[in-house]
Amino acid sequence: MGMIRMRAIVNGILVIGLLLVMSALVPAPAAADEFKLSSNQRISCGRGLSAGKLSTATCRSYAYLFNAKTSEYFRCSVSLSMTRDAKEVINVQNDGGCVKKPRVFDTDSSYSFDVTETEPPNTNSFFGNGGVALWVSDNTQQKIRGCITIPSGLGSDVSRCIDMKFE
Repeated sequence: MGMIRMRAIVNGILVIGLLLVMSALVPAPAAADEFKLSSNQRISCGRGLSAGKLSTATCRSYAYLFNAKTSEYFRCSVSLSMTRDAKEVINVQNDGGCVKKPRVFDTDSSYSFDVTETEPPNTNSFFGNGGVALWVSDNTQQKIRGCITIPSGLGSDVSRCIDMKFE
């Protein structure tokens, strides 16, 4: 019984040793991109009445997904539209997707971010839907960039970024 137990211990040590050698030969994976979801998601909803006492409610929400390594980001949206009469839901439609935006910084690093989008047009919103404030900071050094994008009203957006100075 002692010999069998000793052989099992030796075999176990050999297996562990082989695993250690194999893990040393396998190259370590490259640092993976890290994605972070914005914490400032927005939602706006509206209602409308149409002929035949039909009521339509539409809601749209936006979020941003940020690549913390490359400083690229995606603007994502989801919408739901429901039409009903006094007795039942007649139609439901939904849509969604993400659109890739350019890098904020030219080099890879470790970045943090925050983003805010203007509310849809109302009496408190000057620019209407589409204005965006994006803040990105480098986690490895004292470096922050603030960017603002607003619709021009001519079919394109105007976007500018400023590197913050520390005084």
